[in-house]
Amino acid sequence: MPRIIAFDYGTKRLGIAVTDPLQIIATALTTIHPKDSIDFLKKYLQTESVECFVVGMPRQMDGTESQSAQHIRGFMTILKKNFPDIPIAQVDERFTSKMASASIAQSGLKKSDRQNKALIDQVSATLILQTYLTMSQK
Repeated sequence: MPRIIAFDYGTKRLGIAVTDPLQIIATALTTIHPKDSIDFLKKYLQTESVECFVVGMPRQMDGTESQSAQHIRGFMTILKKNFPDIPIAQVDERFTSKMASASIAQSGLKKSDRQNKALIDQVSATLILQTYLTMSQK
């Protein structure tokens, strides 16, 4: 069964999470610079089958898109252009960074590790993917 990949997009870092082949468990994969995303995915897709991309879409409290949504839309356009056969789903990513930080704080890691923004982005991508998996089970 193919995997599902989720992204927590930022202009400086792209957190990436992936499911297991049975699409049950969401796991942090890596954090890369957004400009490296297409090369990374092309290499990843040489060894793994991917069914869907899931992109976290930032929203404001009233449900409207936040200012950073334009960057994410650009990223989605690049994904569609390079991987036209892989559908893209969007998930509301409100509060994922705060939830990721809280989760990391409770993990018992050293303070320096808890403040690692790359780790926060990976955990945020994992939360986005877990949300998608939960929504698709309904």
